[in-house]
Amino acid sequence: MSEEKSLNFIEEIVENDLNSGKYETLVTRFPPEPNGYLHIGHAKAICLNFGLTQKYGGYTNLRFDDTNPVTEKTEYVNSQQEDIKWLGFNWKNELYASDYFDELYSFAVKLIEKGLAYVDESSAEEIAALKGTPTEPGQDSPYRSRSVEENLDLFTKMKNGEFADGAYILRAKIDMASPNMLMRDPIIYRIKHAEHHRTGNKWCIYPMYDFAHGQSDSIEHITHSICTLEYVSHRELYDWFIEKLEIFPSKQYEFARLNLTSTVMSKRKLLQLVNENLVSGWDDPRMPTISGLRRRGFTPKSIREFCERIGIAKRENLIELSLLEFCIREDLNKTANRVMAVLDPIKLIITNYEKGTEDLIGENNPEAEDGGGTRVIPFSKELWIEREDFMEVPAKKWFRLAPGAMVRLKFAYIVKCEDFVKDENGNVTEIHCTYIPESKSGSDTSGINVKGTIHWVSAQHAKTAEIRLYDRLFTSETPDAEEGDFKDYLNPESLTVLPNAYIEPALADADLDGRYQFIRKGYFCLDKDSTADKLVFNRTVTLKDTFKKPN
Repeated sequence: MSEEKSLNFIEEIVENDLNSGKYETLVTRFPPEPNGYLHIGHAKAICLNFGLTQKYGGYTNLRFDDTNPVTEKTEYVNSQQEDIKWLGFNWKNELYASDYFDELYSFAVKLIEKGLAYVDESSAEEIAALKGTPTEPGQDSPYRSRSVEENLDLFTKMKNGEFADGAYILRAKIDMASPNMLMRDPIIYRIKHAEHHRTGNKWCIYPMYDFAHGQSDSIEHITHSICTLEYVSHRELYDWFIEKLEIFPSKQYEFARLNLTSTVMSKRKLLQLVNENLVSGWDDPRMPTISGLRRRGFTPKSIREFCERIGIAKRENLIELSLLEFCIREDLNKTANRVMAVLDPIKLIITNYEKGTEDLIGENNPEAEDGGGTRVIPFSKELWIEREDFMEVPAKKWFRLAPGAMVRLKFAYIVKCEDFVKDENGNVTEIHCTYIPESKSGSDTSGINVKGTIHWVSAQHAKTAEIRLYDRLFTSETPDAEEGDFKDYLNPESLTVLPNAYIEPALADADLDGRYQFIRKGYFCLDKDSTADKLVFNRTVTLKDTFKKPN
C-alpha cells in the first residue's frame, strides 16, 4: 500500500474548518500587485491557493492589488494572468482592489465617524520621530485629537483633490504604545495625484495595502487569506479593521516564502536587473520569473512538482536551485524527444563510404510511455561531430575518437580513425575515418564491440542554429546576503552563445512548445527570437547537475 501523504498545516486548518461547519465553501485568493512579473516564489503561492480549492472544492479569486498607480501597468496584469493559466490554474473571478475604491472610502469614513481614524498633516519625518521604537512607546500626533467633523471635512477635501501629494494622510487611531509597531496609528490613505491604470483620474487618494487587503478579502468573503511570514505582524491590524468595521471575518494565515539559492526574489532587485540591461528583460531565461522559466524550457508540470516537493512550512528555509533543475530533468526525461546537435563542430569524412546518402532510423524517446516512436535521420560521407570527441593523444580510458581508435556513431555505424588534418596553427580541422559496413545499428553482424558512442549530424543535410547555453545568474548561492551590491555577484558566464551549431534537419520544424534532449548535451527548447532563417535554441538544463559550489 502506498503511504498517504500527510497534510500540511494549512490543509489541516482548512479540513478542520470545513468539517466543523465553520465554512460551507472554501474561498481563497491570489492577490498579486501589478508592478512586475511573477517569479518562482509566486508560483508556490499560486499552487497553494489554487491547489487548496482544487482539493477541497470551492474557488479561488484572482485579485490584483492595484492600490499604487505610480508603479502599476496593464502589461504586468496581462503577464500575470498568462503565467497563472500556463501553470494550469483557472480563477473564478478576476477582481481588482480598485473595484472596491468606493467601498473602501466608505469604510474609512465609517472609522472616522466612530472616532477610530484621523487626518494628520505631520511630515513623514515628524511621524517617524513620534512613532517610538520597539522598546519605547510612541507619542501622539498633535492632530490625533481632531474632532470627527473636522476629520470628515478634511478627508472629503483630500478626496476632492484640494491638497498636494503628501500634505495630508488618514491614520487609524489605535494605540501609540502598542508593542506591535504596525498598530501605532498606521497610515490608511495617502494623496497621490497619479493616473490609475483602471480608474484614470477619478481618485487622487489611494488606500494603503494594509487597509485595502483585509477589507477586499472581507468583501469577497475569502475564508482563508494566505500570506507569507513577513505578514505575521500585520495580522493584528488585519483583524482590528475587520472587527471595528463589523464586516465578514476573513482570517489570515502565514507560511514560509520560497528562498532559492543562486538568485534573488525581490521584485525591486529584479526590476533593477531589467532597467540596467543586465538581463534582456523580465523573461530573460536566467531570471527566476515564471515567464523566464517558461522561455528557458521549464514546464508547468515541473514547477508544480517542485512546489509540491518543497512543501508548506512555518519556518524560513533556503531551497537548492538544483531541486528545481531535478524536477525539470525528471519531466523532460519522459517527454523530450532525443535529437542530435553538434555545438562545437569539426568535420569527419568517411573515406570508404560510397553510398551517397542513406536514411537511418532513430528512436525519439526510449523513456516515453508510448514508446516514443522513431524518425528518419539522413546519413552521408561527410559529418559534423563534436570537437571534444576527438583527441590526438588520447588520455587513459578514452573511449572516443583518436588515431587508430574505433567508436560507434549513434544510430549508424562503427568508424575507425585513420588520419586527421591540421591547419597552419596546429588545430585539427578534419578527421578521416573508415566505416565498417556490417556494423549498422539494429543489424550489426560485425562482431566488433566498442565502448564509445558519439552523436553526429550529416554535413550535407544539417541546419545551422544559434545555441544559448544558460547557467546560474549569480556566482553566490546567497547574493542577497553578501557584502556590497548584490549585482557584484552576477555570473559573467551565465550565458554562452554558440552562433553556428549544426542540428539534424528534423529540428527545422521545431516549435515553441517543443522540448528536446540534444543527445549527450542537455535539454533544449526553441527560443522566441527564432526566425525562418535563423533558429535559436536555449539550454534548459544540463543532463546532470554539473554546478560546482563556490568555496
